[in-house]
Amino acid sequence: MITRAHIFAGLLLFLAGCLLGREWRDRSADLAQSRQAAKQAQAETKAVETARSAEHQQADTLATIGETHEQARAAAPAVADAVVADLRAGNLRLRDGWASCETQRLSDASAAARERDAAAQRRAEFAGAVVRAGRDADDQLAACQAVVRAYAGQ
Repeated sequence: MITRAHIFAGLLLFLAGCLLGREWRDRSADLAQSRQAAKQAQAETKAVETARSAEHQQADTLATIGETHEQARAAAPAVADAVVADLRAGNLRLRDGWASCETQRLSDASAAARERDAAAQRRAEFAGAVVRAGRDADDQLAACQAVVRAYAGQ
């Protein structure tokens, strides 16, 4: 015979089972949510590490470009000085187009020898300055192009 105590004990067991089942379900959901949060945190950490690595690599590339550009700038005066020295030594000659810059001056026949020598010196120095300006522009352009290529990922 089933007594009230049996019914009450059955109800208590049923309620305990429901509570335990609910607790198990809640903990399982919490565990799944924790696992998902851990995976997401790992993915975010990996993405941040990848981005930082790319930034460091790009910074190294840009530093190399800057160093190369500074070395080229340091070497530029030597090139201009070499052009001036070659012009003075006669190893290098300018085209006649350069001589047309002097059309406003007195003719060579009427100018003093000293003034002709000074004009030749100034022309050689001017040629060196032009070569240096061109070299500086070329170096600057090459550095800018290298920076653009670095940002483009080439």
